[in-house]
Amino acid sequence: MSTHHDLTEFLAPGVEPEDLPELDRLLRARPMLGAFSTLFHGSEAEVLLRVMVLGEIGRVADMPRWSPDALRARFAFIDPVKLETVLRRLRDNGLLRVADGQYQLSDTGRNAGAALGMLLELSGEEDVELGFLTAQIAGLQAVDGDTGEALQQLLGKLNDLTLHFEDAIASGSEFRILGARRRLAANARWLDRGTALLRELLADEDIAFGRASLAQRIGLAQSRLARVDASFQRALNKIESQRVTLGASGISSSDVAGWLCRLDGAALAGLCADALTPCPDLTLLAGAHELLDRAEPVAASEPVADGADSALPAPDDAPLSRTLPAEDLRLLELFAGRLNRLDAPASLADVVPGGGFAQASYRLSLLALLRDADAEALTGIEAGDGPVADFLRLALDVRFTEALQPVSDDDVAAISVGSITPRAAPSRPTTD
Repeated sequence: MSTHHDLTEFLAPGVEPEDLPELDRLLRARPMLGAFSTLFHGSEAEVLLRVMVLGEIGRVADMPRWSPDALRARFAFIDPVKLETVLRRLRDNGLLRVADGQYQLSDTGRNAGAALGMLLELSGEEDVELGFLTAQIAGLQAVDGDTGEALQQLLGKLNDLTLHFEDAIASGSEFRILGARRRLAANARWLDRGTALLRELLADEDIAFGRASLAQRIGLAQSRLARVDASFQRALNKIESQRVTLGASGISSSDVAGWLCRLDGAALAGLCADALTPCPDLTLLAGAHELLDRAEPVAASEPVADGADSALPAPDDAPLSRTLPAEDLRLLELFAGRLNRLDAPASLADVVPGGGFAQASYRLSLLALLRDADAEALTGIEAGDGPVADFLRLALDVRFTEALQPVSDDDVAAISVGSITPRAAPSRPTTD
C-alpha cells in the first residue's frame, strides 16, 4: 500500500500504477528489487561488505548452512559488530534465512548473488555490457524464455558501438582510431557468439515475425561492425601518408602527439608556461613635451618629414622542388638497391635497423611510402623520373602489423612486426 502511495506522487493526476504496463512487471518483481535495494543502500563501504558476505556464503557449495561461529571464523577479518550488522540487515530483508540457529541463503538471495556474480565476472572485459547482453540472451534462449527485451538492448548496444566507431574515424585522430580498433577486437568474440545465437534463433520455424525482424536487424548491425575494421585501416593509411618527420631526427608528428598524451596536466601546463603570453591592451601615453614637439611644426606650417617606409616587399613565389637533400637521396638509393636484391621474403627487423635510430626511422618511413604507393597523392611522383619514382616502382609488397618485436640494436629497442615480399615476375610465353 505504501508503494502504491509513493508511486502516485510521481505520476500524472488520475494515473494509477496498475494501469501502466511498464510498471506492472516491476511491481510483480518487488521481492527481487527489494533484495538489490538492501544490498546497495548506504555508503560504498557498507555495499561492498554486504555484497562480499552474500557472495562468499553462496560460493561454498558444500556448506549451504552456516552456524554463527562458522560465519565469524570465515569473516574474522571483519569487525564482529559490523559483521553482525551486515548479517542482520541481510536476514531482516529476506536475503538470508535462519533455521535451527543456522544461516542459509534464501532463494531471492541466491538469485541476486548469482546475477551479481555474472556481472562481476564480466567486469574485467573492456566492454562488459555487450558480453553481459549476449550471455543473457543465451541463458533466456536455453530455458525458452522471452528474449525480446534482451534483443532490443543488444541492438541498441550494437548501434551505439557503430556510432562510436564512426565518430572515431571522422575525428581523424590516430589515437582515437587505434583505441576504437582495440575496442572492436575486444568485442570480436561476443560478436561471433551473437551471430551463432541469431542463427539458432532464426532456425526456429515458430518464431514470431516481430522477433525474426529484430534478429535480422541485429545481424545487419553485426555485419556493419565486421566491416568497420577495413575502414579503420583506410583511415590509418591516410594518416600515415600525411605523417610529418621532424628534420633528420626520425621523430614524427605522431611520436610528439603520443608523448604529449602521456603527460599529466601539470607537465602540460609547464610546457605552456613560457609559450603563451597574454597581449596587454596598448594605451597611448604621451607627455606635454612630446605633444609640443609634434604641434610646433604644424602651427608654423612647416612640412613634416614622412616617416621611414616600413612596408614589406611583395612576396615572391617560393621555388618548388620535389628533390630530397643529397644525403637523403644517397640513403634512398642505397636502400633501394638493397631491396631490389631481395629474392625471398624478409622481415622488417632484418632490413630496417642499422646506422642509428635516424637512419632506421628513415628506412621505415620509406617502406611506409612504398606500401601506400598507390595513393592518389603519390601518382604524380610515381609517373615521373628520379630516385624517388624508381623507389616507388619497386616490385615489393610491404606489410605492417600493430605488434612489436625486440631488436638487437643499440639505438632501436623494438620494431613493428612486418614483412617485405618480392613480387613474382610475370612469366613470358615461350616461342618455337
